[in-house]
Amino acid sequence: MNLPKAIEDAFTGLEAAIVLIAFIIVAAVFGYVILGAGFLTTEKAQESVHAGIQQTTSAVQPSGELNIQADEAGTGINTITFYLQLAAGGTGVDMGTFSYTVTTPAKVQTFTSNDVTYTWVKESTGTNHGDHTGVMNLGEMVLVTIHPGFDSTEMGARTKFLVEVKPSVGAAVPLSGTVPMGMNANTWYAVY
Repeated sequence: MNLPKAIEDAFTGLEAAIVLIAFIIVAAVFGYVILGAGFLTTEKAQESVHAGIQQTTSAVQPSGELNIQADEAGTGINTITFYLQLAAGGTGVDMGTFSYTVTTPAKVQTFTSNDVTYTWVKESTGTNHGDHTGVMNLGEMVLVTIHPGFDSTEMGARTKFLVEVKPSVGAAVPLSGTVPMGMNANTWYAVY
């Protein structure tokens, strides 16, 4: 059947329009998939950056000096104390998940939160010290007390030592000091 030239041209134009619309729809779907994958990749990259920052920054920071108490003979260390508070921009941290490592040239020993004593010296909640939940919040300060149990040959006069505060998330916080010479029995000293 022979159709007039005008009708054939109209069918050809209609076919071209259908093909063009099909290309546009396929391109739109493909673009949507690519954009979706890009947004997902960007979100995952952002999560990785935030996790990396959280891992490399410390959750807590020391406040004040590192203190030691001489033993009964004045030749070794009986107690180590220091204050901790949240780092700037930090959120509450569970002190029960922390560990502490005391290192001297002669000995390395790790203490869990059950091996140390926490004393809340500054609280933002207004609760009694004995009723504290164990989570340090912004504006609070905790006194950490460690009884290392090192003898005078492991931690005596002139011994350089390192205390590492290791939160469950974030970088360890190092505190170092040197045991002074000529200590008096049961006397407290600030060390650096």
